[in-house]
Amino acid sequence: MPNDVLMRTLTVPAARGLLLSRDELRATGLTDRELSARVDSGELRRVRRGRYVHVHDWNDLWSEGRHLLEVVAVEMNSAPPGPLLIGVSAAVLHGLPLYRTVPRQVHAAIDGRRHTRNRMGIHWHDVTVPAEDITAIDGIRCTSLDRTVLDITATMHREAAVAAADAALRRVAVIDGHHQDAALAGTWRDVLSGRAHAVSTRGIRQAREVISFADGRAQLPGESVSRLQLHRLGFRSVRLQEHIIGPDGESYWLDFAFERSRCFGEFDGRGKYSDPTMTGGAAIEDIVMAEKRREDAVRGVTGWGFGRWESSHIRTPDILSARLRAFGIRPP
Repeated sequence: MPNDVLMRTLTVPAARGLLLSRDELRATGLTDRELSARVDSGELRRVRRGRYVHVHDWNDLWSEGRHLLEVVAVEMNSAPPGPLLIGVSAAVLHGLPLYRTVPRQVHAAIDGRRHTRNRMGIHWHDVTVPAEDITAIDGIRCTSLDRTVLDITATMHREAAVAAADAALRRVAVIDGHHQDAALAGTWRDVLSGRAHAVSTRGIRQAREVISFADGRAQLPGESVSRLQLHRLGFRSVRLQEHIIGPDGESYWLDFAFERSRCFGEFDGRGKYSDPTMTGGAAIEDIVMAEKRREDAVRGVTGWGFGRWESSHIRTPDILSARLRAFGIRPP
């Protein structure tokens, strides 16, 4: 893949395509010594034993894609049926975000051992996973989406847990990218909350709170974390995915609507300007001009103000509060 493209998302087949085996590299004429030299020089990166990736491809990936490469490499090196991936390793197979989380090991379940243990970069957990909680994604065994959400919302930091839960609920209950089906969302929360209340493992209290708080209308992890920080600041009635009809009948969707301040809020993630899956290949100057026209149109038909913030502004509630105040948006 070209190294000027930010591969925010990566599928299992694409990951398999990026991984190069030692035999494949030797078939190009490389000796073992030359292969080692290319690893030492930073041209190749060793992902697992006998599995390599070009460094420019690795550098183009976000945390989720890098961990997916590690997961797929483990599966490719394993005898059938392969390990049962759990936690964050199952999350990347399901395409869930790992907001500001960088897994150091692949996580897998193993029955019949007294303690968790680490071996060759794999963290083996002594947990029992019932058959109904096991699925396969592109031939790789992992926990089901619901079980994965329960596991990671109990173990990840709250910002990452909310981003992952929002993404999972979005897949289940959001229609046409903007409308959340209340009945489907309610059923999802009821099912997962019921499961969470049936166990008492470490972190399950956070899992219950995150599941209750989840909202699939958040389209990006940054929007999910923005929503969490707004909640911490005391905002309780911010509207999400506000629909505005422009002066010429065009349709606009705004991330947040602050009724009391008569202001819209937009989280500007870097993907809006750099991720090909979001830009459609448009030049950045065209994207910026389209955003300006959109903002002018919304201001014109509503008379409301506009506030924008980025990833750096949602690190803490206080930082976001200061940013919002600059646009006249004040916490209740």
